[in-house]
Amino acid sequence: MTEQQRAEEGTGREPEESKPSVVTEDTVEALVRSQLAKALGGKRGMVEAAIPTLTFTISYIVSSELRLSIGLGVAAAVLLGVLRLVQRSSVQYVVTSLFGIGIAAIFAMRSGNAADAFLPGIIYNAVYAVVLSLSVLVRWPAIGLMIGPFIGNKEDFSSWRENPAVVTLASKLTWLLVLPCVIRVLVQYPLWAADTYGWADTFALLGLSKIAMGWPLQVAAFAGMVWVLARGRTPLEQGQGSPAAQD
Repeated sequence: MTEQQRAEEGTGREPEESKPSVVTEDTVEALVRSQLAKALGGKRGMVEAAIPTLTFTISYIVSSELRLSIGLGVAAAVLLGVLRLVQRSSVQYVVTSLFGIGIAAIFAMRSGNAADAFLPGIIYNAVYAVVLSLSVLVRWPAIGLMIGPFIGNKEDFSSWRENPAVVTLASKLTWLLVLPCVIRVLVQYPLWAADTYGWADTFALLGLSKIAMGWPLQVAAFAGMVWVLARGRTPLEQGQGSPAAQD
């Protein structure tokens, strides 16, 4: 017990609690880094997203059995989920992967064409690229919407847009999210069309391209973001910062 606490006990006053240290963010860049790291799910989350697709692709190349390959892909996702539960860690990214392989299975089983398992991903990336591009063009960049609640006024969700530097930074980062989506569509759609219409047997290339352009492209985009963030120092407005600072 400190001397101050003894003195306060003698006077009958409640001892003052030690105030928690305030955590602050000096720049928007540091805040964006932490939010992007959470969104990607780390190395394990990205690997878990790729394993069901890899299992499905290899199984179909080896067996040419669509039902068996889909079943093994789903089983791989379920096994990863069970492992997460045993370790008492978050199953968020495994659930996302399981949902993705489930949608792929519906497309493939409906048409009987294994290549259609990759069609939902192509459609998703095309739509995602369009939506993100529009968000930048209307000056509401998606990355800004992600970090806005942390750097703006909680009572005014759009307050972050009052800082032109923040809008510009968020726009650059959003374009870096658009780029991987565009690359995936430009590469995978022709491969899907070639296999679907019988121009060439491109199933193996399609599966490998999905894996190679999954988390590796995402990591490349993240590296580009880190490079942009490392070059800039966009100061937060006074009173803005991390949630801990606001609390």
